[in-house]
Amino acid sequence: MSGWLDSLLAILRTTVVDVVPIALVLFGFQYLVLRRPVPRLPRVVLGFVLVVVGMVFFLEGLEQALFPLGRLMAQSLTSPEFLGLPAPSTAWQDYLWIYLFAAALGFATTIAEPALIAVAFEASRITGGAINAWGLRLAVAVGVAIGIALGCFRIVTGTPLPYYIISGYVLVLIQTAYAPKAIVALAYDTGGVTTSTVTVPLVAALGLGLASQVPGRSPLLDGFGLIAFGSLFPMMTVMGYAQAGEWLARRRRLEKAS
Repeated sequence: MSGWLDSLLAILRTTVVDVVPIALVLFGFQYLVLRRPVPRLPRVVLGFVLVVVGMVFFLEGLEQALFPLGRLMAQSLTSPEFLGLPAPSTAWQDYLWIYLFAAALGFATTIAEPALIAVAFEASRITGGAINAWGLRLAVAVGVAIGIALGCFRIVTGTPLPYYIISGYVLVLIQTAYAPKAIVALAYDTGGVTTSTVTVPLVAALGLGLASQVPGRSPLLDGFGLIAFGSLFPMMTVMGYAQAGEWLARRRRLEKAS
């Protein structure tokens, strides 16, 4: 019990140190630049306190549950006993379950990502429903699922990360030239909102656990990089979602005209 309290206090000190500069900037500009009092000051102060408390419990939860759970799943799904192999393998086809788990994990965590929910809601509100919030979330989640699964394939095979990322961004640039202009900026933003509070801890733990289990792989060199895949592929799927919608709308107009 005392160890858990010591851990909470250590995280609390770190969190306060991280939040104080933000508070100084906000309050400093409010009083020194704008020269106006902070509206509803008690409510704002209470909000900062809740942010600190929430971050403390969230970070402790990551350390106690999400990171160990991600590592445990990676270890279990790559163990020779589960795979039915006499010894650890480096053959990519022996890890089909890990690719399926990675895709399911990426999809589920993205659907639950608060930042994505907020962006999808705002996009739907601003466009008057022209952009469907659920459709956008599903498109992003599918992109993350594909990206995380492909990232796990990269870890298993040990191929260099830049090959995938550079090739992916080249495809994004090509796709940008043909995607509806109204969706491009939003598609680029969706790549960022996937790397937030729910997705990152579990995906990072999965990558590190997988790299620790596959023979010849280094957690430092191979375990990181899944987050980059999770940021890249949603841009493709969101632009693809918009392009598919535009194509269907054009087809309907042609059918009506004929």
